[in-house]
Amino acid sequence: MIINDAIDVLKQEAESILHLTKKIGSDFEEMVDVICNSTGRVIISGIGKSGLIGRKVVATLCSTGTNAMFLHPVEAMHGDLGMVSRNDVFIAISNSGETSELNILLPSIRSLGCPMIAFTGNLHSSMARQCDIVIDTGVEKEACPLGLAPTCSTTAQLAMGDALAVVLIKKKQFKISDFKKSHPGGTLGQRLSCMVGEIMFSGTTIPSVSPGTSMVKAIEEMEKFKLGAVFILEIDKKVSGIITDGDIRHCVAKTTIDFKHMTVDEVMTKNPHVIMPELPLYDALNIMEKHQITILPVTDINNHLLGIIHLHDILGKGAFKFTG
Repeated sequence: MIINDAIDVLKQEAESILHLTKKIGSDFEEMVDVICNSTGRVIISGIGKSGLIGRKVVATLCSTGTNAMFLHPVEAMHGDLGMVSRNDVFIAISNSGETSELNILLPSIRSLGCPMIAFTGNLHSSMARQCDIVIDTGVEKEACPLGLAPTCSTTAQLAMGDALAVVLIKKKQFKISDFKKSHPGGTLGQRLSCMVGEIMFSGTTIPSVSPGTSMVKAIEEMEKFKLGAVFILEIDKKVSGIITDGDIRHCVAKTTIDFKHMTVDEVMTKNPHVIMPELPLYDALNIMEKHQITILPVTDINNHLLGIIHLHDILGKGAFKFTG
């Protein structure tokens, strides 16, 4: 019963988000253009749960290149309104559109002359009528069995805020280097600042054999370095293939084989996934996750081997996790 109820909530909230796709139109485009053409900040305001959603949207905007600030409606009426200028863009969030504390503020915002946008589930509300642009975040019902606690409605507001932030990332051509500037510390900052070349194995530490080498010698090379793989390299150090512990286990499991009479060419994975040293570590992590592998050859643009990077070495640099 408990599990079914939880699943039902998740389904209702997911359906609420999908329902928003039918509501995205010219108003959304106009909102993006207004924000991009503004020389000020995006000021977001709301009360209660909508206010909490507003704070999260502000945080996302700020971290992705759009200067934003949260303005509490009550505090605004007691002096904080001085933080708003005509160059800003004001976004009010209220599902009902009839939140008195927020609606009392709107005429004052209007008098400042900045564009006003509403995120609301009631297109005919007092708030909607006072705003220049209205973004429909309405849902059919809340997941709360009493129909009282904001659940689907706040999920929809949050998703619309994320949609706005992501569109602005693309519109403003916000880059990884820009993202790094606003995330200099913590795990995320470390992940973005550390490159593959900084932690890769290189030189004589790389287990490798030539094409045509017997599997016995290849396994001996793997055992010598204990990295769980051996690379098959051409004379010019171009990567021809790779053999991992997993490849050997698969061979043993599939058939009765005699490695004494086999060469690496019969077992190796040809044209393996590679990565270049100047790329960030999270690119390596994502490749490993996508293809379910734990080791990558590091090559130059011509596929010449420069080093090797192992999942354990990446994880050892900090609490990194796959980003998907």
